[in-house]
Amino acid sequence: MDLNLEYAAHQRALMSADVAANDDDRLATLANASRIAGRISDFQHGLGAAAACAWSKAQFTAATVSRTRPEPTI
Repeated sequence: MDLNLEYAAHQRALMSADVAANDDDRLATLANASRIAGRISDFQHGLGAAAACAWSKAQFTAATVSRTRPEPTI
C-alpha cells in the first residue's frame, strides 16, 4: 500500500465534503473518507506501526467534530 496516496485520497475526500452541494453528497464523501481511513488504520496496525494509534485517535476525533460542527448560515 502506498500510504502517501491513501493519505492524499483521504485529505481530498475531507476537503470535498466541506464543499459538498448538499447533505447527501457530504455524507457520502465522509463515508468514503472513513473507508480510506479504515484501510490506512488496518495497514498500520498490521505492521505494528506506532503511528497507528495516533491515526485511529485522530480519525475518531475528526468524526466527532464533523458530526457536532454546526452548518454555516448564509
